[in-house]
Amino acid sequence: MSKSTKVLIVGAGIGGLTAALELAHQGLDVTVIEKNTLPGGKIRQVNVGDALIDSGPTVFTMRWIFENLFDACGESFDAELELEPLDVLARHSWGEGILDLYADSKKSADAIAQFSSPKQAQLFLAFCKTARQTYQALKGPFIESPRPTMFGMMSALGLSESKALWDIGPFSSLWSSLGKYFPDPRLHQLFGRYATYCGSSPFLAPATLMLIAQVEMEGVWSVKGGMAKIPQIVARLAQKKGCHFRYEAEVESLKLEAGKVTGVTLNSGEYLECDYLIFNGDINALKHGLLGQSATTAIPKALKQTDSLSAITWSMRVKTSGFPLLRHNVFFNQPYQSEFTDIFTNHRLPTNPSVYICAQDRTDSPLQDSGFERLLCLVNAPANGGNPSYDYKEIDQCEQKAFSLMRQYGLHLQDAQITRTSPQEFSKLFPGRKGALYGQATHGWMSSFQRLGSQSLIQNLLLTGGSTHPGPGVPMAAMSGRLAAATLMERLGLTRS
Repeated sequence: MSKSTKVLIVGAGIGGLTAALELAHQGLDVTVIEKNTLPGGKIRQVNVGDALIDSGPTVFTMRWIFENLFDACGESFDAELELEPLDVLARHSWGEGILDLYADSKKSADAIAQFSSPKQAQLFLAFCKTARQTYQALKGPFIESPRPTMFGMMSALGLSESKALWDIGPFSSLWSSLGKYFPDPRLHQLFGRYATYCGSSPFLAPATLMLIAQVEMEGVWSVKGGMAKIPQIVARLAQKKGCHFRYEAEVESLKLEAGKVTGVTLNSGEYLECDYLIFNGDINALKHGLLGQSATTAIPKALKQTDSLSAITWSMRVKTSGFPLLRHNVFFNQPYQSEFTDIFTNHRLPTNPSVYICAQDRTDSPLQDSGFERLLCLVNAPANGGNPSYDYKEIDQCEQKAFSLMRQYGLHLQDAQITRTSPQEFSKLFPGRKGALYGQATHGWMSSFQRLGSQSLIQNLLLTGGSTHPGPGVPMAAMSGRLAAATLMERLGLTRS
C-alpha cells in the first residue's frame, strides 16, 4: 500500500521539506510543488551586487531537531552541514555602551555586572534558571507533542514540573514577568525582545516565551554558505530518496471529492492526482480561498487569530565603519512600548523603531577588512501588506529613522547597494496573511494552544509550517513537518525506521 500512496506537498518551505524527506525515506511516492525556482520558503537569499544575502531567518538554533531528523532518515547531520558555534549570541546598544550576551551564562553575567551592576548579574542568573526550567518543562509535552492541550500538558508534566511552570506566572505577560528579574530597563527591554522572535509583542506575549533565552544559550550557530544551505541539503536528500520536485509550478486550486482531496490543478492547467496532500503555507491561504473555494473547508470558520509582526528589511552590500558589528546586533530605540502600540494597536510603522542587523561576513570578531560586506537590517512592521492603497511614503520615513538611528549609534554605511522588502512584498511572496511573517501572534496565555496541528478538517489534507503547531521559526517549522509526516505514517501503519 505505502509504495503506491501518492503524496503531494504544496510548498518547499522547511516544514514541507522535512515531511518530504521522512516520507520519501519510507518509500512513499512524494512530489513537492513549489512556485519558486529554489526550495526554502521564508529561508531565502536576495542577490545584491552579485552577493547572496540571507534575507529571512538568520539565527540557527535547536540543532537537535535536525540531528534527530537526519538520524531517522539514515543521514549524518554533521557530514552534510558545516556550522560554526557563536560565542557571542548578540551585541546590543542603546547609543551609550555595548552589552554582549554569550552562550555561556557566566560570561553574560560578568558582562552584565560590568554594564549594569553585580545585583543585576545575580538576577540574570536567576532568570536563566527559570528559563531553563520552562524550556525543560515544555520541550516534550508541548514542542514535540502533535496537538497539545493545557490539560494534557499539565498531566504529562506531573506535579513537580507543573508547579515549576506555574511558578513563572503563565497567565502573566512576558514583560510583567521579566520585571522581577530586570530592574535595569535596558535589560528588561533586551529580554522582552525575545517575543519578537515569534512575531509578537512582549507586552502581550505569555511569560513562557522566556524559554527562548534557554534555546539560545544551548547554542546559536552560523551556517557555512548561509541559512539557505539548510533547505537545499534537505531537498537534495529527499530527492536522493526518490522525492520529486516541481519548481516554478504554482497550485491554482485543490480538487475535492466526497470530502477528500483528490488532486491539484496547477496554473499551467496540469492536473496532479494524490492520495494525501500536505499544505506547507499559511493556513489563511486555505481559509481565504486562495487555493479554491472548496479548500476553505479545511480550516475552522470560527478560528480567530491576531496576525503576527511583519517587517521591513534592507538586504545590502556595503562598506561599514564606526560601530564594531558582530554577527548579530540590536540597536534599541525608546520609548520601547510605543513600537508595539504603533504596530498592534495603531497598525502603522513604528515611530521609534529598533533595528536588528545581521552582519553575515562576521562571527565573534569585528572584520579587519574594510571592504564590502553583507548586511541584513530589519525593523518590525504591522501586517498590512494586503492594503491596495499602501503608503510607501510611510516606509520611506521609517527607513530614514532606522538609518538615522544606526548613524546616531556610530554605524556608518558607504557605497551601499540595497534591496528593500516591505510588508507589501512579503504579502505577495507568502500569500494569505498580509505580510505577517510568523502566522498568528502569540498573544495571551492560551494562544499557543490555539494553533492548528497537523490535521485539517479535511481528512487527507495535512498542515505544516510556521502558522501551525508548534509555531514559527526554522526549528519549529521543521518540527511541524516531522509531526505531519508522523501523522500520515500512522495512518498508513508505518513507523519511523
